[in-house]
Amino acid sequence: MEKLLESIKIGINDKLYVKDPESSELGKRIIEESILMIDAMGFESFTFKKLGVKIGSNESSIYRYFENKHKLLLYLASWYWGWLEYQLVFSTNSMTDVAEKLKKAIQIITKTTEQDSSFSHINEVLLNNIVINEYSKSYLTKEVDTENKDGYFVIYKRLVNRLSSMISALNEGYRYPSSLASTVLESSLHQQFLKDHFTSLTDCRENDDFTTYFTQLVFNSLNTKSHG
Repeated sequence: MEKLLESIKIGINDKLYVKDPESSELGKRIIEESILMIDAMGFESFTFKKLGVKIGSNESSIYRYFENKHKLLLYLASWYWGWLEYQLVFSTNSMTDVAEKLKKAIQIITKTTEQDSSFSHINEVLLNNIVINEYSKSYLTKEVDTENKDGYFVIYKRLVNRLSSMISALNEGYRYPSSLASTVLESSLHQQFLKDHFTSLTDCRENDDFTTYFTQLVFNSLNTKSHG
C-alpha cells in the first residue's frame, strides 16, 4: 500500500483554497507549518500573521493560498479524511468476507495514527491530534449548511457512506447503517479526546481499546458475531 500511496494525490474540493498548496514548495510549507502550529497552540491562537513569521514569508502570501484560517482548517480535515479513506479502500478492496471487511474498516478508522512517509510535508500524527481537538470547529458554524451544499464535507460524508455500505452488507435488515457509521467515526474522535483529557469518562486506556470497543459496539448492534 505504501508504494501505491506514493503516487496518489489526496483530492480536495478546490473551493477550499485560492491556490492549490500542493502546487508549490511555499504551499507545502504553509501546510506543514500550520499543522505544527495549530497542534502546538490551538486553532484559536493560530493566525496567518504568526504563520508568516514562522515560514519567513509575508502574511499576504498565505492569503494567496487560503481565504482565511477556517478554510485552512477545512482543508486539513478534508486531507485527513481523504488519507483515511485511501487506507480503508486499499486495505479492504480485495476482501470478500463481509464481516472481516467491516472489522478491518473499523480498525483503520479507530487505530492509533502513525506517520506516513508517503507525504513528507504532512505529519499525520499531529494532524490526527488536530482533527480530534479542532474538527468540530470546522462545522459548528452558522455557515455549515451553505458549506455543505458547496461540498466542503464531501470526503467525510463519503467515508461515512463507505462504512455504512459495509454495515448494510453484513446485515441488510439493519435500519440505521448511516447512523451507526457516523457514530463510529465521530465517537472514535470523542473517545480519544476523553482518553487525553477526561480519563474518568472512558474505559479506553490502551491504543487497541478503541478498536475493540467499536468492533463490539457495531457487531452487537447488528446482532452478529465478530469472529473474535
